[in-house]
Amino acid sequence: MLQDLPPPDVHLSDIPYDTDAGIGARANIGLLVLQTDQTIEDEFRHILPDGVALYHSRLKSPTEIEPAKLRLMEQEIPGATELLPSIPFAAVGFGCTSGALVIGEPQVAARVHEVLPGTRVTDPVTAAVAALKALKAERVALLTPYLPEITASLRDQFQARGLNIPVTGTFNQPDDYVVAVITPEAIKAAILELGRSDQVDAVFVSCTSMRVARIVAEIETELGKPITSSNHALAWHMLRQAGISDAMPQHGRLFETV
Repeated sequence: MLQDLPPPDVHLSDIPYDTDAGIGARANIGLLVLQTDQTIEDEFRHILPDGVALYHSRLKSPTEIEPAKLRLMEQEIPGATELLPSIPFAAVGFGCTSGALVIGEPQVAARVHEVLPGTRVTDPVTAAVAALKALKAERVALLTPYLPEITASLRDQFQARGLNIPVTGTFNQPDDYVVAVITPEAIKAAILELGRSDQVDAVFVSCTSMRVARIVAEIETELGKPITSSNHALAWHMLRQAGISDAMPQHGRLFETV
């Protein structure tokens, strides 16, 4: 039987304290993450410098990457954007490459602005175009996990945005849960195979489930060409939108650009 414990000898109240700007002293950024994504938060935390706080929410998303199912995510965006009340966000990112293309980048931003008007918004498509421009990449190899028809559509839409994509490759895997466990070694081998083509001067890896951010600098050293990916480019673009322009060469050539 438990005995009654004696009361503590000391009761402290109104202890003095100091406050600071919190973990987002430099910037708070918000990330809308697919329900099926296992990768993007890890890659962002690997990249973001001290003083930049990451807040994320999950939005309902399909397991299979198909246009009709991707379009349904649009209605989930406003609810997912309700991240933290009374916290100013320097940038909000929509974490789906194919979804941004299907829904449309301006429409994604418009749905975010229903909740956070005036906040800078980006997505992996917008970020990739900006990143490859910053890298001065003129001919880009595109690596995806998608079905061939989705990869071809992605290539066409990127080319419509001014990119030249003469080389593509795909793992031909529509299941997002499988994509998330494709090994970095397999991704590296595919990047090197596509990137060694004389027709390209950079490689872009599409899909936020692909694990690329931790191996970018290593591959660039071996290949001699710049590499970026959906998460890698998105993190860079959101930092630049937030006014954070630190040079971080450990994350590859992109993070040495403004």
